[in-house]
Amino acid sequence: MIKALFLDRDGIINVDHGYVHKSKDFEFIDGIFELCQLATEKGYQLFVITNQSGIARGYYSVEQFQSLSAWMVDEFANQNVTIEEVFFCPHHPSKAVNDFASDCDCRKPKPGMIVQAQSKYNIDLAQSVFIGDKVSDMQAAKAAGITQCILVASDYQDELNVDVQRVADIVAARKILENED
Repeated sequence: MIKALFLDRDGIINVDHGYVHKSKDFEFIDGIFELCQLATEKGYQLFVITNQSGIARGYYSVEQFQSLSAWMVDEFANQNVTIEEVFFCPHHPSKAVNDFASDCDCRKPKPGMIVQAQSKYNIDLAQSVFIGDKVSDMQAAKAAGITQCILVASDYQDELNVDVQRVADIVAARKILENED
């Protein structure tokens, strides 16, 4: 079994400008490449787990999202970091304007995307880490069985009492990985 570092996308990998779907609008978070390089050195395989309700809302297509994801994965590769796969949920239970109206099991806070990754890649979730900027990221990780959860401060409310490590930014999240045995 492998251990994984799961990353939310918007707010963790890139600045959350709202429904980012073009490379010209994609701004990498300071320190994300260094965090991922360290994780790779420590034996983690990297996966992106992202809700993309912009697809359901009709703001962009699955193809546009996949094109941006391929570009993003290439940018990581240029930094000697391999993203194994980008798992995404295109659904929204109430705001969809197309065929993606669904109360699915993949949209965080449900753990479906993590479970898919675990099944496909034989991931040991108990040895894995999830870094996200929303409580829903933490809820999905916990529901999947990930105990090492890091919540990066964001503009989203942290009103729910979830047992996770809270940090100010990606640099602080990197220090947590740096200090693990």
